[in-house]
Amino acid sequence: MCVQIMILCQFKKFKGSANAYSTNDLFLETDNEDLKDAKDEVKSSLPPITNLKRWQWWLLVFLNIGFLLIGQGVAVLLLRSYYEKGGHCNWAATLAQNAGFPFLFIPFILFPSIKEPSTKCPRIVLMLIYVGLGALFACGNLMHSVGLEYLSTSTYSCICATQLVFSAVFSFFINSQKCTILILNSIIVLTLSAILVGVSGHPAKQVSQAKYTLGFVATIGASALYALLLSLTQLSFQKIIKKETFAVVLELQICTSIVASCVSLAGLFASGEWRLLEGEVMNFHDGSLSYAMTLILTAIAWQICSHSRIVSFAFGCCHRV
Repeated sequence: MCVQIMILCQFKKFKGSANAYSTNDLFLETDNEDLKDAKDEVKSSLPPITNLKRWQWWLLVFLNIGFLLIGQGVAVLLLRSYYEKGGHCNWAATLAQNAGFPFLFIPFILFPSIKEPSTKCPRIVLMLIYVGLGALFACGNLMHSVGLEYLSTSTYSCICATQLVFSAVFSFFINSQKCTILILNSIIVLTLSAILVGVSGHPAKQVSQAKYTLGFVATIGASALYALLLSLTQLSFQKIIKKETFAVVLELQICTSIVASCVSLAGLFASGEWRLLEGEVMNFHDGSLSYAMTLILTAIAWQICSHSRIVSFAFGCCHRV
């Protein structure tokens, strides 16, 4: 959750960075006519949030953070409930985290004026970016699933907070993000917290020490991988796509989710876990309907979290153009 909120801080930094995103810098790269066309295209492809007043923008930012915390919190609780009530298929849980991408089409329904995303980046390059990021997202979600299977919700949440540490490190080296005293203090506190959880934490009675260690390592790895993905996504927009409109960000999120879902399905069949699904559904603690609703609501909650991340990109775009 912390690493998601950090996106807003990064965009706020970009907003105040006149040297990086001023009109003068854009003028050095394009002529006056191209610059005018680019501005008109960005404004026409965004929802009306570009005209919001400052207090309205901040209100939506806080609403976005609220949806982010609620979405990820509910998703974590539901996935943990899935394992506690008899679920054992990590690939099925991973698929649930990725397969809710149809909900990302809602903004296109609410804002039909959004144009088709257009960028000078070759389509084949975009496809390679989508495939690479989507595959990494699937791997990260799989590690999250393993962590939730063997760790308690509180332990898992404490370890996931280290995403901020990894995000700060990757942003410093990949995105040239400055390391302030507040960020350094957060890194120290969260690192010490994760160490204390790892040293003093004890597995549940039904979980062996080896599985507890596996869950701990998997959650740390997922936090690091997710932070790396955020930095790589931001780098892709800055250096390759070079356009951060609402429609382009939505396209990236939808395409990477589709790729991640395909990878999850391939893993489900390749691992043989699909053979266990029928017995898992029949033996689920609260019945087959509860099983289906748990995974469906998990997909919805995860996409609420993803949508909040998209809005974070959109807010940053609106205040950079």
